[in-house]
Amino acid sequence: MKIVSLLPSATEIVFALGLGDSLEGVTHECDYPAEAREKPVVMRPALPQGVLSSREIDEAVRAKMDAKEPLYVLDRALLQRIQPDVILTQDLCRVCSIATGQVKDALSDIGLADSTKVLSLEPSTLEEIFVSIEAVGKLLDREPGAKELTESLRGRVESVKKTALRLPTIRVLGLEWFDPPFGGGHWVPEMIEFAGGTNLLTEKGQPSRTLTWRQVRDATPEVVVYMPCGYYLDEAEHEARRLYDNPEFADTPAAREENVFAVDATSYFSRPGPRIVDGLEITAWAIHPDAYPEPPADTIARIQR
Repeated sequence: MKIVSLLPSATEIVFALGLGDSLEGVTHECDYPAEAREKPVVMRPALPQGVLSSREIDEAVRAKMDAKEPLYVLDRALLQRIQPDVILTQDLCRVCSIATGQVKDALSDIGLADSTKVLSLEPSTLEEIFVSIEAVGKLLDREPGAKELTESLRGRVESVKKTALRLPTIRVLGLEWFDPPFGGGHWVPEMIEFAGGTNLLTEKGQPSRTLTWRQVRDATPEVVVYMPCGYYLDEAEHEARRLYDNPEFADTPAAREENVFAVDATSYFSRPGPRIVDGLEITAWAIHPDAYPEPPADTIARIQR
């Protein structure tokens, strides 16, 4: 079976199910596990490349969307050479990957519409992430392995929740972007709540939303977890230090007590795959450091003034 993944999270799922050798194409962002970096790249961004600020990235994305231009480009010639049996994609977030409709149009144009199955993964909650892993396992004839994986992940979630039952509730903001500020949606509110926090300004299963710094201040977060979508820890740390420059953010309890954390969002928060439970465990430690094991140093950092 020849598989093409148009999602980093789907690539991680394929490898977790022991099918890495069947993966014939990935995206430019598929970097875990390390073997994924050696796969042919069938999808690249149409956005300007280089070092951009969060404001510049936001403006570039909005300009493309307003012009109804694609954010990603498929290598159709490479797809035609691969002749994939399965393509894994998504419709959850237009910014994260190419839409299913565009994939199907491309397959039709190159004569693969009838021979290639397309599975769209659209989880909005932790449980839906686990269900999507099971759906991939079923399609790829790895159903028992997928069930075993999700049972393990669910068990780790329950362990976090069980510990949280005896802990005081802490007001937590999952901040997903800096300029403009975004509150983390989809599975992020659950991650906070399961770890003994009161999630602020966003709703479970709903998209991330634009905030104002006045809203952030008025929400009075006691802990802020900065998880900018697509950023690794070093990038998140660098940008998170600028949070204190904003007087309204600096007026929050989290800023005054220096309970502000940057995390490796790319690996553990942005991608709805198996490592999302690592993200839950990282969040739990940020909220209640005395009750949960300290995560590896390369996953989270406290941001001080």
